[in-house]
Amino acid sequence: MGKRNGLTISVLLILFLIPLPAATQEFKEIPLVKPQMDSGRLLMHVLKDRRSSREFSNRTLPIRVISNLLWSACGVNRPESGKRTVPSAGNWQEIDIYVATAKGLYVYDARRHRLLPVLDRDIRALTGSQSYVKDAPIDLIYVADYTRAGKAPPETKDLYTAIDTGFISQNVYLYCASEGLATVARGTMDRAALGQAMQLRPEQRIILTQTVGYPKK
Repeated sequence: MGKRNGLTISVLLILFLIPLPAATQEFKEIPLVKPQMDSGRLLMHVLKDRRSSREFSNRTLPIRVISNLLWSACGVNRPESGKRTVPSAGNWQEIDIYVATAKGLYVYDARRHRLLPVLDRDIRALTGSQSYVKDAPIDLIYVADYTRAGKAPPETKDLYTAIDTGFISQNVYLYCASEGLATVARGTMDRAALGQAMQLRPEQRIILTQTVGYPKK
């Protein structure tokens, strides 16, 4: 009996000390690092190299790159007012950036500069009809929350949410050109299927998606 109890205790200790597989680890928010203001190239060189790319490596983007990318896209550049690196109509700030990764879906919290967990599931394949979307490290999904647009007429909301998304997407293009990353924006996806997978509310609308990664060599 003593040997059996000792064996049981040994087994329990081994199970306790062995790290759990990644799949069982808690799906939680990801703090981002402070944006690097001393990185990047001259603007005219970046504009010269700005382009759409449709071939991506599956190499993971480091947290530093993701942090700089999202801050460039629509991060807070004036903490005293909470205003962003992009303009928005009436300062609605109605566009949310969702980040689809192999580990799951997150949404960018610009005010706190961190990624908040949304869905513990890889939905990259739903972000577009192209084959590369499921293998590239991240797919950005730009979602407009129409409740933030107040009492503006529907056609005004449609116009300005599209314009505001364009500002964000272009910032992503410029950051990618500066850092040697590949990116492409697109409007072709099954919005109903993607919105259902993301568990969006009726007042949230998918405007655009954009893939980001290292160029395929």
